[in-house]
Amino acid sequence: MYPEERQHALAQLVGNRGRVSVTAAAEQFGVTTETVRRDLAVLERAGMLRRVHGGAVPVSAVALVELGLGERTGRLAEQKAAIAGAALEFLPGTNGSIILDGGTTTAALAEVLPTDRRLLIVTNAVPIAARLAHAPGIAVQILGGRVRGVTQCAVGEETNRKLADLRVDVAFLGTNGLTADHGFTTPDEAEASVKRAMVHAGQRVIVLADSSKLNRETLVRFAVPEDVDVLITDDGADPDTLAALDRAGVEVVVA
Repeated sequence: MYPEERQHALAQLVGNRGRVSVTAAAEQFGVTTETVRRDLAVLERAGMLRRVHGGAVPVSAVALVELGLGERTGRLAEQKAAIAGAALEFLPGTNGSIILDGGTTTAALAEVLPTDRRLLIVTNAVPIAARLAHAPGIAVQILGGRVRGVTQCAVGEETNRKLADLRVDVAFLGTNGLTADHGFTTPDEAEASVKRAMVHAGQRVIVLADSSKLNRETLVRFAVPEDVDVLITDDGADPDTLAALDRAGVEVVVA
């Protein structure tokens, strides 16, 4: 196969799969990993893909547009339910405290919280607070601030000040994108600021992210892999990315 043919095939793989890894492509095309990296560099210069740690993703994987909560609700519902079920294993015991970040995957966890123990839930998400307000055994503390319509979450200085004074057992966070080399990202600076404060407030930090969030970068980073103790995702996640996160010290749980 000529280099041009191989590069065309690589570009098609990235477009069809949403990602290609260097090692898998080298095996598939019978060439060295160095050859694949050179091919990816050529395609990146041509604007056909974007290189990331261990491979490449489509240019569109670096997202600037943030989907509203209503647009995300119902997407990958089965995977999010599985992630929420796996997250139950990381809840603290009776009289424990957790942070629940906004988002559809953390909302799935809110749906299945147990009622056999007393828990304090701290959240900036209006839908989650409303869902849990009358749940037996659960006390809800909602963080104040400016509520963003697109996420229905409180953000801003007031939210961050409150979080700065808190220390909870576990912080459960969502993310819009994550890569092993760059970390965890979200499109909005105000949301990122709150997420950073949540990371600092948690004795243990657990990110809930379906596999569509992996190998995707959005505008603002709120955590690097070293900040996160556990990632819970679904079985569609890219194995190379999970291995890289594991090497970075993140415990990976596949639901």
